[in-house]
Amino acid sequence: MFALWTWTGREPGPAPTGIGDTATLPLAVPGGTRAQARAGSITLQVTPVDCALVDPAGLAGFTSAEPGHSTRAWQAILAGEPADLPLAGHAFPNAAGTAILTGDHARSVLHDTTAVAAGLRDDLLADLRPYQARGIGWLRDTVARHGGAILADEMGLGKTVQTIGLLVGRADHGVQLVVCPTSLVGNWVHEIQRFAPALRPVAWRGGEIGTTAGDIVVTGYPVLRLHGHRLSGNDWATVVFDEAQALKNPRTQVSKAARALDAAAVVALTGTPVENHLEELWSLLHLVAPRLFGHRAQFRRRFVKPVEQGSATAAARLQDAIEPVLLARRKAQVAAALPAKIHNDLLCDLTPEQEKLYDQLLDRAVADGFGTGTQRQTRVLAALTALKQVCNHPGLVDGDQGELGGRSGKLDLCTDIVAANLDNGAPTLIFTQYRATGDLLVRHLAEQFALTAPFFHGGLTQAERAAIVTRFQSPGGPPVLVLSLRAAGTGLTLTRAADVIHFDRWWNPAVEAQASDRVHRIGQTRTVTVTTLTSATTVEEHIAGMQRRKSALTDLGDGSGIADLARLDDERLLELLRRKRGN
Repeated sequence: MFALWTWTGREPGPAPTGIGDTATLPLAVPGGTRAQARAGSITLQVTPVDCALVDPAGLAGFTSAEPGHSTRAWQAILAGEPADLPLAGHAFPNAAGTAILTGDHARSVLHDTTAVAAGLRDDLLADLRPYQARGIGWLRDTVARHGGAILADEMGLGKTVQTIGLLVGRADHGVQLVVCPTSLVGNWVHEIQRFAPALRPVAWRGGEIGTTAGDIVVTGYPVLRLHGHRLSGNDWATVVFDEAQALKNPRTQVSKAARALDAAAVVALTGTPVENHLEELWSLLHLVAPRLFGHRAQFRRRFVKPVEQGSATAAARLQDAIEPVLLARRKAQVAAALPAKIHNDLLCDLTPEQEKLYDQLLDRAVADGFGTGTQRQTRVLAALTALKQVCNHPGLVDGDQGELGGRSGKLDLCTDIVAANLDNGAPTLIFTQYRATGDLLVRHLAEQFALTAPFFHGGLTQAERAAIVTRFQSPGGPPVLVLSLRAAGTGLTLTRAADVIHFDRWWNPAVEAQASDRVHRIGQTRTVTVTTLTSATTVEEHIAGMQRRKSALTDLGDGSGIADLARLDDERLLELLRRKRGN
């Protein structure tokens, strides 16, 4: 991204209008007294400057009556022409304000980012945004220099595709490993197959381990904890830890197993590198760059204690120390490179309890038979509803709602997303089709985060609904709002949130889109992230695939949709409902 700013002759002026998104950035700009200026003694000082953020294409096409030397130079460089960059025209300071990047460095960053995008064009089936190409280049450089890196971009900016871009480039180095929450194992396999079909991902839960360059072993943290001795016997070209905040406590068995892995490169992915205590950051830094961050006591003495005591100098010193190995970007920083709405479709693996109950319910439905005529429609709807609720949480079907966590891949993943949003101060909407699921979500959020999330549903009076909306839209409103898809799908304005989670899938994508538009409407000033959670290998994944092929079933909320399903013969109906165990 480029930051355009103006100069009055003595100080920065207002941000340029009519282009890009505005942001205030700390930049190194000419400073000093007038007497120093008259004497030709120009100094640089770090100053907050109002800027317009644009991508390379935006800068290349930018016209102005007074573009300035730096703008003209960058436009020439983008056009492949030689140009000299003035010192203060591109100067971005380090965290402590004690150093700035050189013109050669800024030019090389642009060149490398362009080269990365061009080099991956045949191997990575993704339309990379400029900041994503820069992220892949940064990962490559940082791994080469320090042996590891932490990519801490905000959710929705594409940490997964950037990491796959790194894996593609290291495929010839040997077998690579991805460790993630159990609920995301299937999603990682799917995304690697989607973006890098030349790679060979396999979900590993034990047994033989791939040994050929191009193999990507994908496994969950519990498997790492239980079978770490098997994994530590391999020489991994790359090890990736997704949702790496799972390793924030260095004393746990899973953290010890992670550190025992022998890898040429280690990458940690997290949207929340610090969840509760600054010391948690050391665990991740030590994991990816033990040579730079080898001593926990020293880290605590130099950074943790003075920062906790309010030392701004120590905070800046910490930023300087971690900058070489940690990249954390927020949507606001790259907004000009984003669409107004980011779709984030995640596949969630079922837990063993869910798998067993799903199969039992379907076997029972087959044994009872689907019948004919009106009876068939009723039984098909009952089977669908039960299977979808198992995907949400087994307690919704078997009545066991004692301990909720750890029993539903979808609930666990939703919890991780909400935790990241709470950490980033991002209010969140969670939509569900079912009243029982909404009640379960409200209870789980209270137990997990000690927060009271209102539930907007059809059983409320109009006054109660209005009160929930007013409270949520207020500046101090609740951080999470649970909503019934049908009751809240139209007519509401909830623009205080920019993050939407669809906890379960509605068969008509237009209904989901209408619900998402509660935040993506007039009054919204931020990029909206819409995350859909789909249970892998189940009827939900079947329907999602049919939607992508533009042959989705009609809305199952009405009789015609059920009739369409009921008209299928038993074999085709079971093909739609049956869990694909081999996926």
